[in-house]
Amino acid sequence: MNPSSTHPTFASAAGIALVMVGAWSAPAAWAASIAPRACDDATFLRRAALDLVGRQPSPTEIEAFLADDTPGKRAALVDRLLDDPAWATNWARYFRDVILYRRSDDRAIAMAPAVEEFFKRHLEDRAAWDEIAQDVITATGLPSEHGETAIIIAQMGETADIAAEVARVFTGVQIQCAQCHDHFSDRWKREQFHEFAAFFPRIAIRRGPGEGIDRYEVASFDRDPRAGRGKRPENPRRGDLEHEMPDIDDPSLPGTVMEPRFFLDGGGVPLGTADRKRRAKAAALITADSNEWFARAIVNRIWTELIGDGFYPGIDDLGPDREPRSPEMLASLCRDFVASEHDLRGLFRAIMATPAYQSESRSRADASRLPGEVSCPQRLRADQLFSEVLAALGANEAMLAGRPQPQGRRNQFAGPRPLFNSVFGYDPGLPRDEIEGSIPQALLLMNGPQLARAFDGGRPVSPLGRLLRDHTDDRELADELHLRTLARHATDDEIAVCLSHVRETGDRTDAFEDIFWALVNSAEFIHRR
Repeated sequence: MNPSSTHPTFASAAGIALVMVGAWSAPAAWAASIAPRACDDATFLRRAALDLVGRQPSPTEIEAFLADDTPGKRAALVDRLLDDPAWATNWARYFRDVILYRRSDDRAIAMAPAVEEFFKRHLEDRAAWDEIAQDVITATGLPSEHGETAIIIAQMGETADIAAEVARVFTGVQIQCAQCHDHFSDRWKREQFHEFAAFFPRIAIRRGPGEGIDRYEVASFDRDPRAGRGKRPENPRRGDLEHEMPDIDDPSLPGTVMEPRFFLDGGGVPLGTADRKRRAKAAALITADSNEWFARAIVNRIWTELIGDGFYPGIDDLGPDREPRSPEMLASLCRDFVASEHDLRGLFRAIMATPAYQSESRSRADASRLPGEVSCPQRLRADQLFSEVLAALGANEAMLAGRPQPQGRRNQFAGPRPLFNSVFGYDPGLPRDEIEGSIPQALLLMNGPQLARAFDGGRPVSPLGRLLRDHTDDRELADELHLRTLARHATDDEIAVCLSHVRETGDRTDAFEDIFWALVNSAEFIHRR
């Protein structure tokens, strides 16, 4: 089958293509003469499954997709995966990492399950991105019950840090670079950072009623803590009512009281405004259709995750002084995102219909590659990799966990998935070329005790043991292992290598343990092409 026949034609006579996806239209500014070559169906299926639902397809799904000659099957696949509940779970874990990897206080990691649950529930309910942003910016409550408090807890209520993270996550602007001095490369002035921080000084981190992370509770604090005292409170985490920009020459002196103002358009509220009203105003200014950077930030973020190369070099380092690649594509995606009322599923559909997403992948080091115009290989996130391991082994988390803990002694951080997260996790905001493997990662995949049980072909109940029993033909088994691990059929050369190893080893079980282990530890397994 010709792979190019399985997706829409993107080139037009004018060299500008328009792909219609429901109410969305995503242009691709690629001339017909340099349109990227489409990837094959097996590659597209694995790429889409990993990207959307965080796992790779099963052998049955692979065979069905390869045998399907229906026009538009790629778009239909994307629709099915976006309707899968696993899409919400996968991307909830992504947004959990976006916030918690930039924490300034490690106690915040204890609220990871609540953060994941908040995003999962909102994504399942098809909440718009502006609604999610507003909930996060205006959050109050106990961390275990209100995952939307994640940014505040991750920064333990510190006004300047909260402002910096809200700007980074929801506008893509690194305004914190202007905290101590005017930004060295962008237009932001020191006063603008502190005016924005003035939206957040009335957040209180007070003693909660519970234990663990619930020892803390996010609340509004609108009563002057200095009233009747004539001095500042001893506990600065209670917060002052207004934010002061420190004296740059002598920080011990009283600072300048700043009126809340949004650095992108100057909108704000008067001094004295209560916390709920000032944070609601901040959320409204940030998510307003007139603020182009709200849409640009999430479009660039999702594009970078799906394509592997962003419109901007930094995932969350945008701004009016930064020049994007493919500005026509970015502008069109943003217009449609706003017109759709910030529909995240629609954004995924539009990006995944582009020739960039459906292209053969090419390394970032390829000098002939035009940045942003073809898909680039990238390492799987920890949760994706763990789910891929489960799929390859035909196992579930309970099987890898071994003996379960007693009910009263269960630990939310115990088990194989948290172990993978601690070893393979990385900050999603890092540039992709800065994400590298490590020795602990290699050791876990090579020698991890949970995986060792699955690779043990001598155990009839192990995943490999069952495969050895069910597939008596070595050629068939070698191909099955490729389907399970790399989500594609083995090539003739790969089959030949496997059969040669079986003959040289002289022991079928030992030989296929080696083959299975080698596939799971391969670069192709750890990366999404």
